Amino acid sequence: MWLGIDTSGAVGVAVGDRESGRVLAVGQDDRARHHDEVLMALIDDTLRRAGGGRADLEAVVAGRGPGPFTGLRVGLVTAREIAFVLDIPLHGLCSLDALALQAAEETPEARSLAIALDARRREVYWARYERADGQSPSAPGARIERVEGPSVSAPADVAEELMACDVVAGSGALLHSEILHPNSALAHVDAGSLLREAWRRLDAGEDLSSTEPLYLREPDAKKPSARKSALGRR
Repeated sequence: MWLGIDTSGAVGVAVGDRESGRVLAVGQDDRARHHDEVLMALIDDTLRRAGGGRADLEAVVAGRGPGPFTGLRVGLVTAREIAFVLDIPLHGLCSLDALALQAAEETPEARSLAIALDARRREVYWARYERADGQSPSAPGARIERVEGPSVSAPADVAEELMACDVVAGSGALLHSEILHPNSALAHVDAGSLLREAWRRLDAGEDLSSTEPLYLREPDAKKPSARKSALGRR
């Protein structure tokens, strides 16, 4: 059993069988500000529905974002702790890649895809993808390649570029629908797709050893650089 965790937006968990390539169970909580409260319970529930427990895990795949600082950190720290305690491999994948796989499978006729997640501050985390060269649009098991991003921008600054793609999806596209005009209802990463895309890339020999978060900008809360005197002197 492999465990997938993504907290780039919603809290997503999946358990899959690496040998067969099947996703056995998926769990998701769409609340955006309760990652630390629901993640461990969601992991245990998803493992139970998959017919196993933590001791059965053989590897962990973590979504690296981009995503809000606190939520993303909760998922990555949890994934690292589980892998450390169980002494099992840990892999990381850009969360946008997993959502792009979902969009490609939902719209097999599409050749180009744009993913935009809500980055708050009236911005979006985005990336553009193309279906792998030589693959028929109707071929099973979509294979996509990221051709630009991930980046963070105001929606208006990238609207023309993203809307040129066949598919525009993601929570950021839906939130700024008047600017980005999404044509997919997909909002958040399905952790089952995170697992399947990681398996495909590992089979292709790609190095997924990094689990460094893709914050793309500084956190909202910052430590003051110096304390100010009440008398106006430093």
